[in-house]
Amino acid sequence: MSRGHVVKRGRSWSIVVELAADPQTGKRRQRWHSGFRTRKDAERERVKLLAAIDSGAYVENTRQTVSEFVGDWLPAIEETLRPSTLHSYRRNLMLHVLPYIGTLPLFSVDPGTLNGLYARLRREGRRDRPGGLSARSVRYVHTILHRSLRDAVRWGRLIRNPADAADPPRATASAAPEMRTWAAADLRRFLETVSHDRLHAAFRLLATTGMRRGEALGLRWADLDLEAERAAIRQTVIAVEHTVVIGTPKTAKGRRVVALDAGTVAALRAHRGRQLEERLLMGTGWRDHGLVFSKVTGERLHPERFSREFDRRVARHGLPRITLHGLRHTWATLALQAGVHPKVVQERLGHASVGITLDIYSHATPAMQSDAAETVAALVFDTRR
Repeated sequence: MSRGHVVKRGRSWSIVVELAADPQTGKRRQRWHSGFRTRKDAERERVKLLAAIDSGAYVENTRQTVSEFVGDWLPAIEETLRPSTLHSYRRNLMLHVLPYIGTLPLFSVDPGTLNGLYARLRREGRRDRPGGLSARSVRYVHTILHRSLRDAVRWGRLIRNPADAADPPRATASAAPEMRTWAAADLRRFLETVSHDRLHAAFRLLATTGMRRGEALGLRWADLDLEAERAAIRQTVIAVEHTVVIGTPKTAKGRRVVALDAGTVAALRAHRGRQLEERLLMGTGWRDHGLVFSKVTGERLHPERFSREFDRRVARHGLPRITLHGLRHTWATLALQAGVHPKVVQERLGHASVGITLDIYSHATPAMQSDAAETVAALVFDTRR
């Protein structure tokens, strides 16, 4: 039977396990596992460790560093992630993790190590100017680390995930950016002012469906059924390190069919006619990607450039400043205020659940609450007229 005991080191507890002697030197071998908050936690893990040693499933500490493990991990998960997500993981690890703990042996990373990293990022984690990262950004770093260390456990590199016991900062509601939307009159004025614009149909589609930017830019003519007034969202356009690539919707609910109003269908038909004229003018220079919205050459529009085009038009016409994504928020807010059922709004937006929709657009539901109160009271007390 294997042996082991727990000891207190500073404010945490550690496990010391006895391994079989080195077969070449005959010297005694011990392994330390640190970072447990309480003696009870350490004792519980000690039992598991000793059982693993006796069954041959014990993972011995190696000298692989955090940087070396990340170098193994990112290529291994590449096929499981959307390109933008992989880019985000890599960028955050390179900027906010490896410069601080990349040289540490992987086995030495414990909850205290991670908490120290998070505190440092909050103080001095920004690269563009002095100061720290927001709680929300640090929590995202924690999410990435949690997944990577979970895989380290699955791959037999660690015996437990230290991120399970770490304490990332809480991302409070106040940390979320302010949501700016237009009133119906502002939206109508904007669409009227860009009615002859080459991008009018794209702006109108976003304003009347609540689509995401990438979903609209990824839309193909093959995804449209203008006779049935339907648009099927099957792919998205995203930018990865300034390169425009085709991706997939973020969730299963993101793959959906959206009904179109008659005015938007008319705008799309007019847009198709204009695009055909551009195609004839370009001749052999046309690059056919089958996209509804493209450059005059047929190439994909860059999402960030598309947003900047929107910003220029908003500023030019003196409208209240909102982002392009604000068109999505505007549609959802107006829909809920008009009494559209939240489930319908959720399905059109492609949210994973109606709870997400209601959480994001809670500002739009007070009127619905009041209407519900009056409607039910009228039924109970028979005050209907």
